[in-house]
Amino acid sequence: MTRQPTVADVVAAVHRRYDPARAESWDAVGLVCGDPDAPVRRIHFAVDACDAVVEEALAAGADLLITHHPLLLTPVTSVAATTPAGRILHRLIAGGCALLAAHTNADVAADGVSDALAEALGVLDVAPLVPLDETSLDTLVTFVPPSDLEPLLAALAAAGAGRLGDYDSCSAVVEPVTGRFRPLDGANPTIGVVGELTTVVEARVEVSFARSDRDAVLRALRAAHPYEQPAFHLLEQAPSPGRTGLGRVGSLAEPTTLRAFAERVAAALPATAHGVRVAGDLDQPVRRVAVCGGSGSDVLPVAAAVGADVVVTADLKHHVTQDHLSAGGCAVVDVAHWASEWPWLPRARSLLVADLAAVGATVDTHVSVLVTDPWTARL
Repeated sequence: MTRQPTVADVVAAVHRRYDPARAESWDAVGLVCGDPDAPVRRIHFAVDACDAVVEEALAAGADLLITHHPLLLTPVTSVAATTPAGRILHRLIAGGCALLAAHTNADVAADGVSDALAEALGVLDVAPLVPLDETSLDTLVTFVPPSDLEPLLAALAAAGAGRLGDYDSCSAVVEPVTGRFRPLDGANPTIGVVGELTTVVEARVEVSFARSDRDAVLRALRAAHPYEQPAFHLLEQAPSPGRTGLGRVGSLAEPTTLRAFAERVAAALPATAHGVRVAGDLDQPVRRVAVCGGSGSDVLPVAAAVGADVVVTADLKHHVTQDHLSAGGCAVVDVAHWASEWPWLPRARSLLVADLAAVGATVDTHVSVLVTDPWTARL
């Protein structure tokens, strides 16, 4: 039997894919407006929460609008309907439609904006162009009588221990092991007698967790452990590059020319007045490709450093591009900001539908094809 998810259910599913903790400090991601307890029957996906998209979403009967760009990225002191952002918020609230933004957290995530752009352009075997370290992990090692093992593991799991990627309740247990201790004056031992050396059979428990959950896990350990003073080791794991990060770099199935590759980009992405601009020798060979959805001027030197033949991104300025080429950098393909991010919408839609279906929830969805790039003509 399937059920209707709530706004909170959808927000949680989106945030599992696109962790808000990975968003830039200046960003404004998450639920912008809407009742978390409201049911969601139809979701509308778009890059921008602009007037035209809001009208489209409401006309389609959407209960939730998911956008890439935050509506309130720039701080405001008023959301009165006389302001542009306020007008949109009032329209959404009056229409019963919540608004959720996934911006830089979707840029760096696996299956995020740049992965979708790379896939649209036929770039294979991709890796992050600027990788982020995986979440820093701790490992807890403790010892517990076998009779108390399962309650302890359950308490640790509830506090976040053993949650690794798409798995939870991960642990290693070794038993039997022998524990030795002598309770001293003032102790109130669960096992043993004050002043006497005690030997007990125990299970060794080893469990890893995000460092941000350390306090909660240690509180759970002390609350659930039968001993007055549980013995444990806490080990900090070294960070390692993960599947997340800014941009992607990979290779084409077959080498081509810069001209042919630029034509591929133009055919693969939605058409805009901006079009596709190319900087470089049109006859040069292209095999290794870097991409960065949205504004990507900062990744130009990185693309060159990892051996890319060309980098595809948006919002490039004259001097930035000129300096990059003068320094011997790779060729550049500059596309409209909106067009570089739109391919993420169908991918986000299909992943969300699958994630909700996995927990028995169903929604109707629609991806907007309205071109909300601000440039409307090129003469």
